Amino acid sequence: MPNRKTPGSRAKGAGQPAPADLKDVLDRAEEVRVEDFEEELSKPGGVPSFERLDPTTAVLAVAESAVRIDRSARKLVKATHRVAQTLLDSPALSTTERGVSLRRSEMGTRPMEVLWWAINLHTDAISFERYNTFLNDALCRDEGAADGFHRPGARRRQPHLPGAELYAYLKEATEAFLLLNCGYTPRAIFDLADGAIDVDVNRLGTGTAVTRAEAERRLRDFMGSTRNNYLTTVMDNVYDDPNAVLTAPRSFCITSANRMDVPCMLELIWSYWMEEGMLNQTIAAITRRFQNVRRAGRGPDPLAEFELDPLRPLNGFIWGYLQDEPSRLSVVRRAYEYNHHYGLNLYGRAIPTLRPADSRVHFLEGFHNLLRQAAAFYKEDNDTTVIADAFPVLNSLREVHLLLSEGAHNQFRDLPWQARAEMMLQQFVLARPEMRDFLRGRLMVAYPEPWMGAVDSMKRLQGWTDTSVRWFRDLATFGERILLSIRYGNWSDAHNQDDARAWLRYWKPEIQGYIHAYHTATGVNLSDEVVEVRERADARYMQPSWHLRNRLLAGQRALQAPR
Repeated sequence: MPNRKTPGSRAKGAGQPAPADLKDVLDRAEEVRVEDFEEELSKPGGVPSFERLDPTTAVLAVAESAVRIDRSARKLVKATHRVAQTLLDSPALSTTERGVSLRRSEMGTRPMEVLWWAINLHTDAISFERYNTFLNDALCRDEGAADGFHRPGARRRQPHLPGAELYAYLKEATEAFLLLNCGYTPRAIFDLADGAIDVDVNRLGTGTAVTRAEAERRLRDFMGSTRNNYLTTVMDNVYDDPNAVLTAPRSFCITSANRMDVPCMLELIWSYWMEEGMLNQTIAAITRRFQNVRRAGRGPDPLAEFELDPLRPLNGFIWGYLQDEPSRLSVVRRAYEYNHHYGLNLYGRAIPTLRPADSRVHFLEGFHNLLRQAAAFYKEDNDTTVIADAFPVLNSLREVHLLLSEGAHNQFRDLPWQARAEMMLQQFVLARPEMRDFLRGRLMVAYPEPWMGAVDSMKRLQGWTDTSVRWFRDLATFGERILLSIRYGNWSDAHNQDDARAWLRYWKPEIQGYIHAYHTATGVNLSDEVVEVRERADARYMQPSWHLRNRLLAGQRALQAPR
């Protein structure tokens, strides 16, 4: 056949330049197939005829056909090998990455991560452990020590303070502690970080500590960016020239830039969960006994037979605490602010029917939906064959951020501050050894903080609830960090799901811890699917205090049941 390429000529063509794309490769494979077919037809007897064949001839023809089929199959295998080699040698395809691994998708650092560092560091800086050390140093000053303090086994060298003065001294020291540690300016944050951001705080990093200079630069850049910083966006929306207003030499202006540039890392939900954990009720029971007042209700006072002699070193403090009652926040005032910030209510004899002017009625639903979506994301994210979708969480973050910003008015700055100072001082008193001797807690229980044993002992004495206060402490600590990261992040302008994915992975310990503590305290699992929640009449959206009251009543009925 004229112009037909021989097999030898095709073999020489294997050394030709590789095709530029996959189309050329497929065209060459088609040419090989057509050439093989033409070669078979060109042979003598290529189209065998079986007309008028005797049986012997027919058998021989079948055998010959089988041989040709086998030969064609071998040629097809060779052609397949040539195509595969061509694919490997193709420049257009050799640079394509073909590696497959079961590994979680990686991401770089996000702009808001430096804010999360600040929240982690400063909420840790105002923890009870640091606060307890600060007050003990203030009470145990040693003039002979190099730094003014003699910490190991120190004893107070200053004259005895009368009751009212001792309480005022501790109260001022508590406010000074919060002033020193609650803000997140670029300079203050690194005084707490011991020179570097450790691996636990830098959770999205490469597993190494971040240098102080690098972290300070990133925080300063974040605070100066309108796109990332929620407070900068607010200032730009309200004031045409914020610097001119904030630096004006007037006695009563918008205060200074400190109010906006140094927001305190305090969230009122911390005080709410401490109140639900019976911290205030424990102190109230002790002060009633101090005044020889019997508790309300039937039966004898559980504290009536206790002698207060072990409390004598703290007599002055309790006296000052009672005298200062008019200047402290009332439970009703705190209840109104809980409702204003989060739509949360308190139940109890001391709480009248509230008539709030403004309430965040949708906060609980939005926040618990966010936690449920976070739990679903973690389940998918742990499956390395799936890329988890973070867009539902991003939308919930924007919703909760809006609800939190709506409640950031009126007493938003000052009431959480005063509530935190008062409750931290109550924790300090309950952690004293005299209180442990008075209430005789369970010494073999390893509480994370020393004041918890006194609260749990009082719960058992009063028959309040058998749920340990440590779970309420987890709700307070984890809830505060979660809400701070939502409140001060500029989620209104966030449209990239990688921001939500980074938030979920960074705050996973706090989110998972909050879900578990809420389940332990209220009996409601926030990670339940929607169908399971509807079967239980949306228990996830009921007030936490409603669940706690029901569990308290159930426990009291169990104690009163005949045995």
